[in-house]
Amino acid sequence: MNDSRKRRPTLQDIADLTGMTKMTVSRYLRDPQAVAEATRERIAAAVEQLGYIPNRAPDILSKATSRAIGILIPSLSNQVFSALVRGIESVTRPAGYQTLLAHYGYSPEREEEQVASLLSYHVDALILSDSLHTPRTRKMIATAGIPVVETMDLPEQPIDLVVGMDHRAAARAMVTEMLSRGRRRPIYLGARLDVRTRLRMEGYYQAMAEANLPGRHLLTERASSFTLGGELLEQALAEYPDLDGLYCTNDDLAVGALLRCQALGIAVPERLAIAGSNALDIGRAMSPSLASIITPREAMGREAATLLMARLAGNPMPQTRIDLGFTLYQGDSLG
Repeated sequence: MNDSRKRRPTLQDIADLTGMTKMTVSRYLRDPQAVAEATRERIAAAVEQLGYIPNRAPDILSKATSRAIGILIPSLSNQVFSALVRGIESVTRPAGYQTLLAHYGYSPEREEEQVASLLSYHVDALILSDSLHTPRTRKMIATAGIPVVETMDLPEQPIDLVVGMDHRAAARAMVTEMLSRGRRRPIYLGARLDVRTRLRMEGYYQAMAEANLPGRHLLTERASSFTLGGELLEQALAEYPDLDGLYCTNDDLAVGALLRCQALGIAVPERLAIAGSNALDIGRAMSPSLASIITPREAMGREAATLLMARLAGNPMPQTRIDLGFTLYQGDSLG
Protein backbone atom coordinates (compact mmCIF):
# COMPACT_ATOMS: atom_id res chain seq x y z
CA MET A 1 0.00 0.00 0.00
CA ASN A 2 1.22 3.50 -0.87
CA ASP A 3 1.30 5.77 2.22
CA SER A 4 0.77 9.30 0.94
CA ARG A 5 0.85 10.94 4.37
CA LYS A 6 2.97 14.02 4.83
CA ARG A 7 5.12 14.31 7.94
CA ARG A 8 2.90 15.90 10.53
CA PRO A 9 4.18 18.80 12.66
CA THR A 10 5.49 17.63 16.03
CA LEU A 11 5.98 19.12 19.48
CA GLN A 12 9.62 19.64 18.54
CA ASP A 13 8.59 21.67 15.49
CA ILE A 14 6.54 23.97 17.72
CA ALA A 15 9.38 24.20 20.22
CA ASP A 16 11.86 25.09 17.46
CA LEU A 17 9.56 27.75 16.02
CA THR A 18 8.88 29.40 19.39
CA GLY A 19 12.31 28.88 20.96
CA MET A 20 10.76 27.03 23.89
CA THR A 21 11.21 23.56 25.29
CA LYS A 22 9.05 20.60 24.34
CA MET A 23 8.05 20.37 27.99
CA THR A 24 6.64 23.91 27.91
CA VAL A 25 4.78 23.21 24.68
CA SER A 26 3.38 19.97 26.11
CA ARG A 27 2.28 21.78 29.28
CA TYR A 28 0.45 24.37 27.14
CA LEU A 29 -1.33 21.70 25.08
CA ARG A 30 -2.52 19.93 28.24
CA ASP A 31 -3.65 23.17 29.93
CA PRO A 32 -3.10 26.56 28.24
CA GLN A 33 -3.64 28.35 31.57
CA ALA A 34 -0.57 26.55 32.99
CA VAL A 35 1.79 28.87 31.09
CA ALA A 36 2.21 32.64 31.00
CA GLU A 37 0.00 34.71 28.70
CA ALA A 38 2.86 35.73 26.39
CA THR A 39 3.92 32.09 26.13
CA ARG A 40 0.34 31.03 25.35
CA GLU A 41 0.13 33.54 22.53
CA ARG A 42 3.44 32.45 20.94
CA ILE A 43 2.62 28.75 21.13
CA ALA A 44 -0.95 29.28 19.88
CA ALA A 45 0.40 31.21 16.88
CA ALA A 46 2.88 28.43 16.11
CA VAL A 47 0.18 25.75 16.40
CA GLU A 48 -1.98 27.69 13.95
CA GLN A 49 0.92 28.37 11.55
CA LEU A 50 2.04 24.72 11.46
CA GLY A 51 -1.43 23.20 11.44
CA TYR A 52 -0.45 21.02 14.39
CA ILE A 53 -2.92 18.25 15.26
CA PRO A 54 -2.64 16.53 18.68
CA ASN A 55 -2.28 12.77 18.48
CA ARG A 56 -4.88 10.87 20.50
CA ALA A 57 -4.08 7.49 18.95
CA PRO A 58 -1.70 4.96 20.46
CA ASP A 59 1.93 5.37 19.43
CA ILE A 60 1.79 2.29 17.22
CA LEU A 61 -0.86 3.96 15.04
CA SER A 62 1.34 6.99 14.50
CA LYS A 63 3.82 4.76 12.72
CA ALA A 64 1.36 2.87 10.54
CA THR A 65 -1.96 3.21 8.76
CA SER A 66 -5.00 3.02 11.03
CA ARG A 67 -7.22 1.28 8.45
CA ALA A 68 -9.97 3.69 9.46
CA ILE A 69 -11.93 6.17 7.33
CA GLY A 70 -13.40 9.31 8.88
CA ILE A 71 -16.89 10.33 7.72
CA LEU A 72 -18.35 13.78 8.38
CA ILE A 73 -22.14 14.17 8.10
CA PRO A 74 -24.26 17.21 9.03
CA SER A 75 -27.24 15.29 10.46
CA LEU A 76 -27.69 12.02 12.30
CA SER A 77 -31.46 11.94 11.82
CA ASN A 78 -31.65 12.69 8.09
CA GLN A 79 -32.23 9.60 5.90
CA VAL A 80 -30.20 11.23 3.16
CA PHE A 81 -26.96 10.76 5.08
CA SER A 82 -27.74 7.31 6.44
CA ALA A 83 -27.97 6.17 2.81
CA LEU A 84 -24.60 7.80 2.08
CA VAL A 85 -22.97 5.99 5.00
CA ARG A 86 -24.56 2.71 3.98
CA GLY A 87 -23.00 3.05 0.53
CA ILE A 88 -19.59 3.88 1.99
CA GLU A 89 -19.56 0.91 4.34
CA SER A 90 -20.62 -1.49 1.59
CA VAL A 91 -17.13 -0.86 0.15
CA THR A 92 -14.96 -0.14 3.19
CA ARG A 93 -16.03 -3.12 5.27
CA PRO A 94 -15.10 -5.81 2.69
CA ALA A 95 -11.79 -3.97 2.20
CA GLY A 96 -11.00 -4.29 5.90
CA TYR A 97 -11.49 -0.64 6.85
CA GLN A 98 -13.42 0.66 9.84
CA THR A 99 -15.42 3.90 9.70
CA LEU A 100 -15.40 6.67 12.30
CA LEU A 101 -18.51 8.86 12.10
CA ALA A 102 -18.66 12.49 13.20
CA HIS A 103 -21.64 14.85 13.17
CA TYR A 104 -21.39 18.63 12.79
CA GLY A 105 -24.94 20.00 12.59
CA TYR A 106 -24.43 21.96 9.36
CA SER A 107 -21.87 24.23 11.09
CA PRO A 108 -18.52 24.77 9.30
CA GLU A 109 -16.98 25.67 12.66
CA ARG A 110 -18.20 22.44 14.24
CA GLU A 111 -16.99 20.54 11.17
CA GLU A 112 -13.55 22.07 11.80
CA GLU A 113 -13.57 20.68 15.35
CA GLN A 114 -14.66 17.25 14.19
CA VAL A 115 -12.05 17.11 11.41
CA ALA A 116 -9.36 17.93 13.98
CA SER A 117 -10.69 15.15 16.22
CA LEU A 118 -10.72 12.55 13.44
CA LEU A 119 -7.25 13.52 12.25
CA SER A 120 -5.95 13.16 15.80
CA TYR A 121 -6.80 9.46 15.53
CA HIS A 122 -4.75 9.17 12.33
CA VAL A 123 -7.55 8.14 10.00
CA ASP A 124 -6.29 7.11 6.59
CA ALA A 125 -8.82 9.21 4.64
CA LEU A 126 -11.82 11.50 5.04
CA ILE A 127 -15.24 11.63 3.38
CA LEU A 128 -16.97 15.00 3.69
CA SER A 129 -20.66 15.74 3.09
CA ASP A 130 -20.29 19.45 2.33
CA SER A 131 -18.19 21.69 0.12
CA LEU A 132 -18.09 24.73 2.44
CA HIS A 133 -15.15 24.51 4.88
CA THR A 134 -13.27 26.93 7.10
CA PRO A 135 -9.71 27.92 6.11
CA ARG A 136 -8.38 26.01 9.13
CA THR A 137 -10.21 22.84 8.07
CA ARG A 138 -8.57 23.06 4.65
CA LYS A 139 -5.17 23.72 6.24
CA MET A 140 -5.43 20.76 8.62
CA ILE A 141 -6.39 18.45 5.77
CA ALA A 142 -3.50 19.72 3.65
CA THR A 143 -1.11 19.17 6.56
CA ALA A 144 -2.40 15.63 7.12
CA GLY A 145 -1.77 14.75 3.46
CA ILE A 146 -4.45 12.07 3.31
CA PRO A 147 -7.03 11.42 0.56
CA VAL A 148 -10.31 13.32 0.88
CA VAL A 149 -13.59 12.95 -0.99
CA GLU A 150 -16.22 15.69 -0.94
CA THR A 151 -19.63 14.17 -1.61
CA MET A 152 -23.19 15.33 -2.36
CA ASP A 153 -22.17 18.51 -4.26
CA LEU A 154 -19.82 19.37 -7.14
CA PRO A 155 -17.60 22.11 -5.67
CA GLU A 156 -15.78 24.35 -8.10
CA GLN A 157 -12.62 24.31 -5.97
CA PRO A 158 -12.47 20.82 -4.45
CA ILE A 159 -9.97 19.80 -1.82
CA ASP A 160 -9.15 16.54 -3.60
CA LEU A 161 -11.66 14.00 -4.94
CA VAL A 162 -15.35 14.71 -5.65
CA VAL A 163 -18.45 12.51 -6.00
CA GLY A 164 -21.74 14.35 -6.23
CA MET A 165 -24.50 15.80 -8.37
CA ASP A 166 -25.60 19.16 -9.74
CA HIS A 167 -28.37 20.36 -7.40
CA ARG A 168 -28.84 23.57 -9.35
CA ALA A 169 -29.53 21.65 -12.57
CA ALA A 170 -31.82 19.21 -10.77
CA ALA A 171 -33.94 22.00 -9.30
CA ARG A 172 -34.12 23.76 -12.65
CA ALA A 173 -35.33 20.54 -14.27
CA MET A 174 -38.04 19.98 -11.65
CA VAL A 175 -39.36 23.54 -11.81
CA THR A 176 -39.26 23.46 -15.62
CA GLU A 177 -41.37 20.30 -15.49
CA MET A 178 -43.81 22.02 -13.15
CA LEU A 179 -44.08 24.99 -15.54
CA SER A 180 -44.56 22.70 -18.53
CA ARG A 181 -47.69 21.40 -16.82
CA GLY A 182 -49.25 24.84 -16.76
CA ARG A 183 -48.12 26.29 -13.43
CA ARG A 184 -47.21 29.97 -13.57
CA ARG A 185 -46.85 31.06 -9.95
CA PRO A 186 -44.85 28.40 -8.07
CA ILE A 187 -42.67 29.57 -5.18
CA TYR A 188 -39.59 28.09 -3.52
CA LEU A 189 -39.52 26.97 0.13
CA GLY A 190 -36.09 26.58 1.76
CA ALA A 191 -34.76 25.72 5.21
CA ARG A 192 -31.36 25.46 6.92
CA LEU A 193 -29.86 27.69 4.18
CA ASP A 194 -27.00 25.25 3.64
CA VAL A 195 -25.15 24.95 0.33
CA ARG A 196 -27.65 22.58 -1.26
CA THR A 197 -30.65 24.72 -0.28
CA ARG A 198 -29.02 27.73 -1.95
CA LEU A 199 -28.08 25.78 -5.08
CA ARG A 200 -31.64 24.52 -5.45
CA MET A 201 -32.98 28.04 -5.07
CA GLU A 202 -30.64 29.18 -7.84
CA GLY A 203 -32.00 26.39 -10.05
CA TYR A 204 -35.56 27.46 -9.27
CA TYR A 205 -34.81 31.04 -10.27
CA GLN A 206 -33.06 29.92 -13.46
CA ALA A 207 -36.15 27.96 -14.52
CA MET A 208 -38.45 30.89 -13.74
CA ALA A 209 -36.23 33.33 -15.64
CA GLU A 210 -36.11 31.02 -18.66
CA ALA A 211 -39.93 31.09 -18.69
CA ASN A 212 -39.95 34.90 -18.26
CA LEU A 213 -41.74 34.56 -14.95
CA PRO A 214 -40.96 36.28 -11.63
CA GLY A 215 -39.60 34.05 -8.87
CA ARG A 216 -40.65 34.16 -5.22
CA HIS A 217 -39.37 32.34 -2.17
CA LEU A 218 -39.73 31.82 1.58
CA LEU A 219 -36.63 30.89 3.57
CA THR A 220 -35.90 29.99 7.18
CA GLU A 221 -32.76 28.95 9.04
CA ARG A 222 -34.78 26.42 11.04
CA ALA A 223 -34.20 22.70 10.57
CA SER A 224 -36.46 20.98 8.05
CA SER A 225 -39.40 18.98 9.38
CA PHE A 226 -42.93 17.99 8.39
CA THR A 227 -44.25 20.52 10.90
CA LEU A 228 -42.15 23.30 9.40
CA GLY A 229 -43.37 22.37 5.92
CA GLY A 230 -46.95 22.87 7.06
CA GLU A 231 -46.12 26.20 8.67
CA LEU A 232 -44.34 27.46 5.55
CA LEU A 233 -47.31 26.37 3.41
CA GLU A 234 -49.66 28.52 5.48
CA GLN A 235 -47.23 31.44 5.42
CA ALA A 236 -46.89 31.13 1.64
CA LEU A 237 -50.66 31.15 1.17
CA ALA A 238 -50.96 34.24 3.36
CA GLU A 239 -48.23 36.16 1.52
CA TYR A 240 -48.91 34.87 -1.99
CA PRO A 241 -52.58 33.84 -2.20
CA ASP A 242 -52.32 33.43 -5.99
CA LEU A 243 -49.59 30.77 -5.81
CA ASP A 244 -50.26 27.57 -7.76
CA GLY A 245 -47.20 25.49 -6.95
CA LEU A 246 -44.50 24.79 -4.35
CA TYR A 247 -40.98 23.57 -5.02
CA CYS A 248 -39.46 22.60 -1.67
CA THR A 249 -35.76 22.19 -0.93
CA ASN A 250 -36.42 18.67 0.43
CA ASP A 251 -39.13 16.10 0.97
CA ASP A 252 -39.52 16.92 4.68
CA LEU A 253 -40.92 20.33 3.79
CA ALA A 254 -42.85 19.01 0.79
CA VAL A 255 -44.55 16.22 2.73
CA GLY A 256 -45.40 18.63 5.54
CA ALA A 257 -46.92 21.05 3.03
CA LEU A 258 -48.90 18.27 1.38
CA LEU A 259 -50.27 17.03 4.72
CA ARG A 260 -51.29 20.58 5.70
CA CYS A 261 -53.03 21.03 2.34
CA GLN A 262 -55.06 17.91 3.03
CA ALA A 263 -55.93 19.17 6.51
CA LEU A 264 -57.06 22.52 5.08
CA GLY A 265 -59.02 20.97 2.23
CA ILE A 266 -56.67 22.33 -0.46
CA ALA A 267 -56.72 20.00 -3.46
CA VAL A 268 -53.32 18.70 -4.63
CA PRO A 269 -52.52 18.89 -7.50
CA GLU A 270 -55.71 20.59 -8.75
CA ARG A 271 -55.25 23.78 -6.72
CA LEU A 272 -51.58 23.43 -5.82
CA ALA A 273 -48.75 21.37 -7.33
CA ILE A 274 -46.02 20.29 -4.88
CA ALA A 275 -42.52 18.89 -5.48
CA GLY A 276 -39.53 18.15 -3.26
CA SER A 277 -36.00 16.77 -3.37
CA ASN A 278 -34.37 13.47 -2.31
CA ALA A 279 -37.31 11.15 -3.12
CA LEU A 280 -37.76 9.71 0.36
CA ASP A 281 -39.96 6.64 0.72
CA ILE A 282 -42.65 8.53 2.65
CA GLY A 283 -43.25 10.73 -0.39
CA ARG A 284 -44.08 7.73 -2.54
CA ALA A 285 -46.38 6.36 0.16
CA MET A 286 -48.41 9.59 0.22
CA SER A 287 -51.61 10.04 -1.76
CA PRO A 288 -51.13 11.74 -4.10
CA SER A 289 -47.54 10.54 -4.41
CA LEU A 290 -44.97 13.30 -4.06
CA ALA A 291 -42.99 14.47 -7.09
CA SER A 292 -39.33 14.67 -6.16
CA ILE A 293 -35.73 14.57 -7.34
CA ILE A 294 -34.05 11.19 -6.98
CA THR A 295 -30.61 11.88 -5.51
CA PRO A 296 -28.28 8.85 -5.69
CA ARG A 297 -26.99 9.06 -2.11
CA GLU A 298 -26.07 5.42 -1.60
CA ALA A 299 -24.31 5.34 -4.97
CA MET A 300 -22.38 8.46 -3.95
CA GLY A 301 -21.17 6.64 -0.86
CA ARG A 302 -20.07 3.60 -2.85
CA GLU A 303 -18.24 5.70 -5.45
CA ALA A 304 -16.57 7.85 -2.80
CA ALA A 305 -15.29 4.81 -0.91
CA THR A 306 -14.18 3.13 -4.14
CA LEU A 307 -12.11 6.19 -5.07
CA LEU A 308 -10.49 6.19 -1.64
CA MET A 309 -9.65 2.51 -1.76
CA ALA A 310 -7.97 3.03 -5.14
CA ARG A 311 -6.01 6.03 -3.88
CA LEU A 312 -4.91 4.25 -0.70
CA ALA A 313 -3.79 1.24 -2.73
CA GLY A 314 -1.76 3.48 -5.03
CA ASN A 315 -3.78 2.52 -8.10
CA PRO A 316 -4.16 4.78 -11.17
CA MET A 317 -7.24 7.01 -10.97
CA PRO A 318 -8.83 7.81 -14.32
CA GLN A 319 -11.47 9.96 -12.59
CA THR A 320 -11.16 12.33 -9.64
CA ARG A 321 -14.51 14.10 -10.15
CA ILE A 322 -17.67 12.03 -10.64
CA ASP A 323 -21.10 13.50 -11.37
CA LEU A 324 -23.73 10.83 -10.70
CA GLY A 325 -26.59 12.91 -12.08
CA PHE A 326 -30.23 12.82 -10.99
CA THR A 327 -33.66 11.59 -12.05
CA LEU A 328 -37.05 13.23 -11.66
CA TYR A 329 -39.75 11.22 -9.93
CA GLN A 330 -42.88 12.68 -11.45
CA GLY A 331 -45.35 11.86 -8.73
CA ASP A 332 -49.06 12.60 -8.84
CA SER A 333 -48.60 15.82 -6.83
CA LEU A 334 -47.38 17.58 -10.01
CA GLY A 335 -50.70 17.19 -11.78
